[in-house]
Amino acid sequence: MAACDWHAFGTKVACISSLFLSGMRNFVIIGNKAITTPTFSLEDIPGTSGRLDILCRCVTAAFVLSHGIRKDVCVYLVLLGGEIPKTIQLRGETLRHLNPDERTTAALLKKALAVSDTPDWALSTSGIFVRTGGLANVLADLKGTSMLCLREEGADIRSITKSDPSGNVAFILGDHMGIAPEEEAVIEQAGAVAVSIGPVSLHADHCIALLNWMMDTNFFWK
Repeated sequence: MAACDWHAFGTKVACISSLFLSGMRNFVIIGNKAITTPTFSLEDIPGTSGRLDILCRCVTAAFVLSHGIRKDVCVYLVLLGGEIPKTIQLRGETLRHLNPDERTTAALLKKALAVSDTPDWALSTSGIFVRTGGLANVLADLKGTSMLCLREEGADIRSITKSDPSGNVAFILGDHMGIAPEEEAVIEQAGAVAVSIGPVSLHADHCIALLNWMMDTNFFWK
């Protein structure tokens, strides 16, 4: 994930931590080159889809439990590799047919990308929706949640202090290319706080797995 400067985030951080205790966990993953049509091959997902395979691994990390699916998770995959951006939304409370393997997830996304273009959420399969539009649209939908953008040089996530006991949280992550300046500007304008789970750059799916563990165990106050 590319580095950038974030200023004056201290006051925003102070009112976030309790959101890890309740409410919806939203993960927003930006696919810089991810394809927006169903023309990629399931036999060569990395080479034909603009690295949609990375986003598939993020979906697995966000949702999949041993013999179950997290119901309190919503994932937004922002696909920027087409003529117009598209977003695929996966909602845990109604999500079906998701297996731990990358190919099955890619097949579900392929079905979603075959849905006719519309600026409104259109149902693909149970719990999976798709529409045209990019990151700005997603962050507008998430207005009112506390938005955290993962950065190596962000505020240590363990330093977030307990405060308001209600609300939802949204984590914003880049793929292997990081976050482009255009999206960085959108994120900053939305008021997101830069946070770090460590000084080393990790894969996005590993970050998601760690964040879920932190929230599962109330790690922030131990």
